[in-house]
Amino acid sequence: MGRISADSANPPPLRTAIAGTGMIGRVHLDAVRRSGAPVVGVSSSSPARAKEAAAELGVERAFDSSQALVTSDDVDVVHICTPNAAHAELAGLALRAGKHVVCEKPLTTDAATADALAALAARTGLVAAVPFVYRYHPMAAEARSRVRDGRAGDIRLLHGHYLQDWLAEPGDTNWRVDPVAGGPSRAFADIGSHWCDLVEWVTGHRITEVTAVTQTVDRDGGRPATEDAVQLLLRTDRGATGTLTVSQISPGRKNRLWFEVDGARTSLAFDQENPESLFVGSRGENAVVLRDPATLSPAAARLSTVPGGHPMGYLDCFAAFVRDVHSAIRAGGAASGEPATPPAFPTFDDAARMVRLTEAVLGSAADRSWKEVS
Repeated sequence: MGRISADSANPPPLRTAIAGTGMIGRVHLDAVRRSGAPVVGVSSSSPARAKEAAAELGVERAFDSSQALVTSDDVDVVHICTPNAAHAELAGLALRAGKHVVCEKPLTTDAATADALAALAARTGLVAAVPFVYRYHPMAAEARSRVRDGRAGDIRLLHGHYLQDWLAEPGDTNWRVDPVAGGPSRAFADIGSHWCDLVEWVTGHRITEVTAVTQTVDRDGGRPATEDAVQLLLRTDRGATGTLTVSQISPGRKNRLWFEVDGARTSLAFDQENPESLFVGSRGENAVVLRDPATLSPAAARLSTVPGGHPMGYLDCFAAFVRDVHSAIRAGGAASGEPATPPAFPTFDDAARMVRLTEAVLGSAADRSWKEVS
């Protein structure tokens, strides 16, 4: 189908199908349904599992394979939520078949393939998006507005962490631990990329140099595993420096994405586990700004879909992301530049950049040197 006319008085529904029915596939399904689009089919690890999932999730069609799903004439928008190693093939098939694509990160497990997919998406003019959805927290958008309008002053330092504990025990495992299914990086590609994308988006800085160390814990069975933790020093294209700790082995930390950007006038700090506020610090006075669409910047107010005091969270971010993707499809294809009310949804270009950054991190950890990020 490819493109839908923005001039149509009654445009047809965006028929969406989801490849992969694990946790993140179900998050995508919820977001699509909240946008009002029909989910017409799913695929899973086997035809039998796809039928079970379709029945459980109330989806009419179970595809025998993800390859069949992403090339089906009955599908307009494809969501790829499979293990990482399958992303490149499925995204390429979908784009060549004229489908708009939402692909989980990492876009691919190597930078050359990610760059090729981003180039293919650009040639087709189709919408190709990756859910770096923490951009859609209203108070993260408020931080961005305060940097972009100059209230924070020139940014000098970027620092923070992204900590989880779901792989902290020796017996904990998942397909993401496997370097074949998950790719050469786990902790950084899985969650460190989210932190870096968000902080680059907030500040407008680009990370240009990194030096990193990684750690991998011993697991039951002694099977090969990717890194559990990364510690990173970084420099940006605008002269800022920073630090980042990424871990999936920090007991008690469930999903603590926290960043602080220190400007010449104020510091701004955001905690994804407490997303209804933004810390604003200065020499004279500190403040905690609460989410209230009546008082936020236009970009943050746009994302505040309920009144202040009614908590918003991760699923709301996902729904807002899908709404932006669908709006771009309705407008005729890939957006050119940011919309009048940013943030724009993250694209394959953004995702490919994070794959390049991941390769620089792994390369630095391997030879204990500074690496440039192309």
